[in-house]
Parts: sequence; structure tokens; C-alpha cells
Amino acid sequence: MRILIYFLIIISLYSCGFNIVKQSDLVDFHIAKIETVGDKKINYGLKNKLAFRAGDTEKKKIYLDIKTKKNKVVKEKNSRNEITRYELIIELLIEVSSANNKLQTLNFSEQITYNVGSQYTQTINNEDQAIKTLLETLVNKIIKELSIQNLNDI
Repeated sequence: MRILIYFLIIISLYSCGFNIVKQSDLVDFHIAKIETVGDKKINYGLKNKLAFRAGDTEKKKIYLDIKTKKNKVVKEKNSRNEITRYELIIELLIEVSSANNKLQTLNFSEQITYNVGSQYTQTINNEDQAIKTLLETLVNKIIKELSIQNLNDI
């Protein structure tokens, strides 16, 4: 009976016209220049990840001006008043422009909580890993938002 149900589901999905959209097909722009202001470590990671996904040079050229802000807040303390968790918040303000005019302004904010290690180096490694995770999420959001936005004004 289960085989029949699976078979019917596969047949119905196969014939419904559902297509998987590749992320690369949605990118119809080329990031020609990225200027950053703010935290150097975050900006370096953003530039590298965005440049890697910049798109073909034959497509529409856009310029990004990114302002970053990093906040590290104490999330919780134990009974001995020692910090056990931090919350890391990264905020981005992105101005998207073409060669001669400003197209739009985008705001993104992501947060993550990470644990304090027993040694200082473990805490730094935890923070670095949290930053990498947030950057990957933010870059995916930026590319998705730029792909969705109507960039026909270029």
C-alpha cells in the first residue's frame, strides 16, 4: 500500500510542472565594486564571499556600499557572575547603485549566540565560527534580495 501511495505522489509531482530553480539562474547582475565601512574582519569576509558570487561581467553592473556594525552582548552569566554566553549581532546597511544613480537601500540584521570556552582561545574560536555562520547567512540573504529586486533601472 505504501508503495502505491509513494508512486502516486511521484507521478503527481512529476507532471505538475514543478522545476527546481538554480540560484545562479536568478543572478542577473554583476557586482562591479564593493566599498565597506565598519568592522574590518566582517567586511573582509563579506567582500570575499560577495566577490565570489558576483556574477558574469556581461550582466548589469551594480555597486555596493556596505556599512557594518558588530555588537557583542553578554547573554547569560552563571551563579558566580561569570559570563557563559555571548550574543553576537551583525547589522548591515547596503546602498545599491548603478553607474549614475542610487537604486535602493537594504537593511539586514542577524544574531547568534555562542558559548564561552574554558580558555580564552576557545572563546575566540567560538566567536570566529559564529561570525562565519552569520556571514554565510547574510551573503545568501543579500544575493537573494538583489536577485528578487527589480534592477531594470540600471
